Amino acid sequence: MTSRLSNVEARIGSAEQLLAVVTAMRGIAAARSHEARTHLEGIRAYSESIGNAISRALPLLPSKTAISFGAAEPGHAIIAISAGQGFAGSFSERVLDATVAIMEEDPQSRLLMIGDRGLMVAAERNVAVEWTAPMVAHVAQIADLASRIMETLYDRLDTGELSRVTMVYTTLGEAGQLDILCRPLIPFDYRRFPPSRSAQPPLITLPAQRLVTQLAEEYVFAELCEALTLSFAAENEARTRSMIAAKSNVGRTLDGLVSLSRQLRQEEITNEIIELSAGNV
Repeated sequence: MTSRLSNVEARIGSAEQLLAVVTAMRGIAAARSHEARTHLEGIRAYSESIGNAISRALPLLPSKTAISFGAAEPGHAIIAISAGQGFAGSFSERVLDATVAIMEEDPQSRLLMIGDRGLMVAAERNVAVEWTAPMVAHVAQIADLASRIMETLYDRLDTGELSRVTMVYTTLGEAGQLDILCRPLIPFDYRRFPPSRSAQPPLITLPAQRLVTQLAEEYVFAELCEALTLSFAAENEARTRSMIAAKSNVGRTLDGLVSLSRQLRQEEITNEIIELSAGNV
């Protein structure tokens, strides 16, 4: 009886430690998700500024000038943004499901995977990954990761290896659900920016064609930053929910162990009383 009680008390100690870890992980994940969402406002304001600049720069181009940034030709890359760390439920699996669906429609496409967890899932499913990079651990690292992705894309665009790029990532829906988005990144759609009809044209120091192209590249960078930030927030929201479920499960286990411990302790006391009574007789 004593050894069994000691075993239960040891399990209680382990459960309490696990509960503390789960609680801490939940707090960290919730804080990171909130921090990422607060950064979105600044990223979107930046995107809006670049978009307004594109609208003002487009009328400066000669009327017959062709503007393009990538073309609708073979050479399709898919940037899949998965989880960088574990305990996020089926987060990475859902991203890869959406990615594989696109790849099945375009068998010549190649996969650029962001996040170690997605890379593991891809390996389990025998999905070929051409290029990979770790997902960020903090919001402050997003700009560096976006720059690294841009460099990789430009290397392939310059050599004609790529002409189309699609992003697959997760975002938080209005009702709090996690939604998978598939968005084209390249070719760049200038039709999103109606030319400005401002009476006073802007002063520029670059040729109009070069200016518009560089603004488009800057806008693509902003779109990458937004997708990475949304995915980072969604990943940590998924982790928060997983930790809430884990805390509930550990809590129930701990309650059961405490109840069993009290029962065993009472049985031990009862047996001692019976032994003492028998000895006095």
